[in-house]
Amino acid sequence: MRDLSIGSLLDVIGELFSDEISIAVSDTEKYIYYRPSKRIDLKITPGDPLKEGTLAYKAIHNKQKVSEFIDREKFGVPYHGMAVPFQQNGELEGTVLAIYPAFTEGKSVITIKSQDGWVPIPFSDVMYLEAKDRKTHITTRNLSGTHTSPLQDFEYRLPRDLFIRCHRSFIVNVHYIKEIYPDTHSTFVLAMENGEKISVSQSYSSYFRKLLGF
Repeated sequence: MRDLSIGSLLDVIGELFSDEISIAVSDTEKYIYYRPSKRIDLKITPGDPLKEGTLAYKAIHNKQKVSEFIDREKFGVPYHGMAVPFQQNGELEGTVLAIYPAFTEGKSVITIKSQDGWVPIPFSDVMYLEAKDRKTHITTRNLSGTHTSPLQDFEYRLPRDLFIRCHRSFIVNVHYIKEIYPDTHSTFVLAMENGEKISVSQSYSSYFRKLLGF
């Protein structure tokens, strides 16, 4: 145990939690460890200072557990999280954070730009979304269009029971997957109902299999 680093220990502990939970550790001024999840990545780098208003900052300055919703102004994406301060020999040493993605509720459509204007599309009609040419291209049952919001925004906006991120450039509606084929290096290819083929990248393959249960 003496040779086990803090980072290695936290990596092991992280395996006990959901793939959707990110874990971060800070001292009283900066982050010293970060393990992102597949669902949310705050792009924290060890050495980054604690930003005023974030959970770690509040836990340090209030010297107590903090749990709340943080809007997208702090890190670019909204999230729910909990930060717990820890002490050693009676001195405040830092915090441990668990970070959960915040899923938007209320709207049930995506309004896409078509050739003639804008069309609201129910979530259930969207087959997949692709990040390309600095836009999100959305393919539906009957038409295709674009949206100016990045793919990452849709990852938190779309319902989890329908949509899965399978690639840095793709989110798919699982109800439109016709078949899943094995590919090289433990990855997969999705045959969609409209005939398109979409790759599941290696970084998402384990997460994808776990969510679909195969």
